[in-house]
Amino acid sequence: MPPLSAIRVFEAAARNENFTAAAAELGMTQAAVSYQVKALEERIGSPLFVRERGRARLTPIGQRLAPALGQAFDAIAAAFGSVRAEDDALLTITTTHTFANTWLVWRLGGFQLAHPDLAVRLDTSNALVDLKAGEADVALRAGDGDWPGAVVDKLIDIDFTPMCSPRFLTDIEAELKRSVEPSDLPSLPLMNPDDVWWETWLTEAGVDPGRRPKGRGLRLDSQANEGHAAMGGQGFVLLTPALWRNDVADGRLVQPFAQVSSRGFGYWLVIPPERRSVPKIKRFREWLLAAVARAEAEPRN
Repeated sequence: MPPLSAIRVFEAAARNENFTAAAAELGMTQAAVSYQVKALEERIGSPLFVRERGRARLTPIGQRLAPALGQAFDAIAAAFGSVRAEDDALLTITTTHTFANTWLVWRLGGFQLAHPDLAVRLDTSNALVDLKAGEADVALRAGDGDWPGAVVDKLIDIDFTPMCSPRFLTDIEAELKRSVEPSDLPSLPLMNPDDVWWETWLTEAGVDPGRRPKGRGLRLDSQANEGHAAMGGQGFVLLTPALWRNDVADGRLVQPFAQVSSRGFGYWLVIPPERRSVPKIKRFREWLLAAVARAEAEPRN
């Protein structure tokens, strides 16, 4: 097969019947167009154009080739156009099960209403995703934000404090005949009691973390599952207040203590640098940062 660059030049020259016009269309010089056509003619072994003053008229062989090649380039353009249109119309977001269920899905409808021309696909998984390969457009991930080569925006801090259901707290305080204190926690039902975050919180609350029960208690694999287990009265669990404000406001969870601790992690918006200017990604980033700001401005319960 002849070089595709030469075929492209021939198709433009045949359509325009003019080497100068073809050169302007392709961003080349007229001499470069003539060189590519000549190389193609030598490859075929027959002239493709009859050069006339101000015009390049196709020979019979050129007339046979031009329509088929024009259709081929139209098909190529249509294929790329279809892919581009599909990509422009669909935003794929990958995030964790916890962030999706406790924060994002409560608000994502607002983005859809603001951008009805854009479909949104939400993939909830902790698996690594290759953004540069196009497996997703953006990622919302937990971590310290140290992802070399990525464009990141911090969304919320992952701080934590014990929470439980109001009914569970009422029952505990009825047994104690007083308000529950941080020092009571090591002897009360704790979810994921071996989690080092319990050690951090208890230490900062002035409690000896060594008193927590080792190897006992319910163990779950995500904060989303832990929060719903707490709503079911399964015990105290360490949760991030910003993710559970709706449940606290609606009386499904309660935060008994003001003490909130952190280990320096957060949730981040992660974008591959070469995609940061794509319109659908820019629109989502602007909406998401505004949604985070609005959530932070909401009154605390």
